[in-house]
Amino acid sequence: MQDMEQIYKQYMDTVNKYLFCLTRNNDISEELTQETFYKAVKKIDTYKGECKMSVWLCQIAKNLWYDYCRKNKRLENIKEEDLLDVQALNTLEEQIILNDERNSLYKKMQSLNEKTREVMYLRITGELSFKEIGIILNKTENWARVTFYRGKNQLKEVD
Repeated sequence: MQDMEQIYKQYMDTVNKYLFCLTRNNDISEELTQETFYKAVKKIDTYKGECKMSVWLCQIAKNLWYDYCRKNKRLENIKEEDLLDVQALNTLEEQIILNDERNSLYKKMQSLNEKTREVMYLRITGELSFKEIGIILNKTENWARVTFYRGKNQLKEVD
């Protein structure tokens, strides 16, 4: 039960933001967030770890939103162009999760020394090659590669 409490603390904001994007209503999103975690507690034995926990929780949330719409006849009133929005929200779900993960990564990167952090930023956000990073920092391509690899290992230890 303590694990579920930790899961709740870690993913509650992500699930609530996702549901708010779907519902555009704070009260409904909060209610469905609570239902999501209630259902997750009941179904935790079905989580096989094949996807990230946040994705699994957002899938539960999405299904609860669809159930809510069916019960309240909201789907009958949705126009065809709004259905396209629902499909777009599936990609929005992925974007929200990626943004949360990216923010978490950037916070962790603050613990790295300045050169390592700079290499990590250039590689991740700038999508530069190791050769380009080496040129920018007046180092070798191999130095950039090794620094990035060591930085990744340091970030793994931060968890």
